[in-house]
Amino acid sequence: MRIAVVGLGYVGCVSAACFASRGHEVIGVDNNPVKVDLTNRGVAPVVEERIGELTAEVVAAGRLRATTDIEAAIAASDVSLVCVGTPSAPNGRMSTEYLERVATQIGAVLADLDRWHTVVFRSTMLPGTCLDLLVPLLEKASGRTAGVDFGVAVNPEFLREGSSVRDFLDPPKTVIGQLDERSGDLVAELYTGLPGEVFRVPVPVAEMIKYVDNTFHGLKIAFANEIGAISRGLGLDSHQVMDVFMADRKLNISTAYLRPGFAFGGSCLPKDLRGLVYAARTVDVSTPLLGHVLAANEEHLRRAFDLVAATGTRKIGMFGLSFKPGTDDLRESPLADLAERLIGKGYDLRIYDTNVSLSRLIGANRDFIDRHLPHLSEVLVDTVDELLDHAEAFVVGHRDQPVLDALARVDDRPIVDLIRLPDAPARRANPGYVGIGW
Repeated sequence: MRIAVVGLGYVGCVSAACFASRGHEVIGVDNNPVKVDLTNRGVAPVVEERIGELTAEVVAAGRLRATTDIEAAIAASDVSLVCVGTPSAPNGRMSTEYLERVATQIGAVLADLDRWHTVVFRSTMLPGTCLDLLVPLLEKASGRTAGVDFGVAVNPEFLREGSSVRDFLDPPKTVIGQLDERSGDLVAELYTGLPGEVFRVPVPVAEMIKYVDNTFHGLKIAFANEIGAISRGLGLDSHQVMDVFMADRKLNISTAYLRPGFAFGGSCLPKDLRGLVYAARTVDVSTPLLGHVLAANEEHLRRAFDLVAATGTRKIGMFGLSFKPGTDDLRESPLADLAERLIGKGYDLRIYDTNVSLSRLIGANRDFIDRHLPHLSEVLVDTVDELLDHAEAFVVGHRDQPVLDALARVDDRPIVDLIRLPDAPARRANPGYVGIGW
C-alpha cells in the first residue's frame, strides 16, 4: 500500500519506518527540511532503540523516502497517516493548530483526486476533535463528503519511548475508530499479521482510549510511589509489599473494579483508606492521590443525586439499599447514603431490597440504620409492586433477578441506572433513561 506519513516526529518517524519494513511504500512528510534530509540519507531524525538501523534498511531498499511537499505526497498515496503534534497549553488546553493546517492541506488535494483516499489520524486528540473539527475542514477544503468520497479513521498509537519499534511490531492492541467501514477495513489491513486484538469502534471512542490509557499509567505510577513513600515512612520495604500486591491477578492486577458504576462503600474500603492516609500523616508523608480517593467517591455520590433531581419528580423508587447485591450489609453503603440525602431533601422515597428486612437487622446494621435512616420502616417496602405503584422515577442500584423482572414492567418513567443494566444500550433510546457513566 502507498502511505504518506505526515509529521516526522517521534510517532511519525517510527510509524514510517515500521510500515515500510512491512513492505509498504512510504513517503514521510515534514515541513522541517533537516528531518527530511536526514530521512532521505537513511538517518532517523529521533534517537530510539532500533529505529536507526530500521530507517537505514528501508531507505536503502527504496521503501521509504521523505519530502516537504505534502500535496505531492498525498496525491501519490492511498492513505495518509497524520502524526503531527497536539501540544498542550499551561492550562491543559490541547492545541489543534497543526491538525487543522494539515487537514486543510489534505482536503485541498482530495478536491482533485480521482480515486479513494483515506485520512487516518494518529495524533492524540480529545473526543470530538475528528468529527466536529477535522472532518468539516476536510470536507470544506475538498468540496467532498467524508465516508462517501473519501475515508476517515482514527488510529491512536501506543508506543513507549525506548521500546517503540518493539511496541509497533508487538502491540498490546490495535484501535481503529472508523467513520466508514471501508476505511476501517483499510486500516485493519495495515496491521494484518501483527499480534494483539483489533478493536473497531466509533471515532470518539478511539480518541478517548489513548487518554484513558495514559491517564491510568500515570495513576499507577503515582499510586506505587505513594505506597513506596508510606512504606518507607513505616520502615517497610515497598518492593516486598508491591511484589505481594502484584501477585494477585484476580483482584489487583486484573479487570476487577474497572467498570464504571456507582460509588464504593462497605465495611472495608472507606475505613481502610482513611486508616492508611492517617498512618501516612503520622510519619509526615503527604498523600495527594490516596488522600483524595474518598473525595472522588463523594463526588460520584453527588452525581447520582443530581441525576435523580434532574428527573423532575419527588416520588422516587429505589432498587437496592445494601452496599452490594447478595448481602444485607448497610455499613457505608453508597445507596444508603443516597437514600439519606434524598430523604433529607424531602423526596418521597420508597426502597425495595430483597436482602434487607428490618426484622433481621441487628448489630452494626441496626446501629447504622438508627443513626442514618431512623425512618427506614416508613420507606422500605416488601414487594416490587409497592415500589412500582408508588414511584414516578426509579433509581437502580442492584441488578438481581427480581429487579430486572420489575424493570421489564416499567413504562416510560425515568430511570437512573447506577449499575448498567444488561439492556442499557437499548434503553438509551428512551429519553427518560440515564446511566451514571454511560
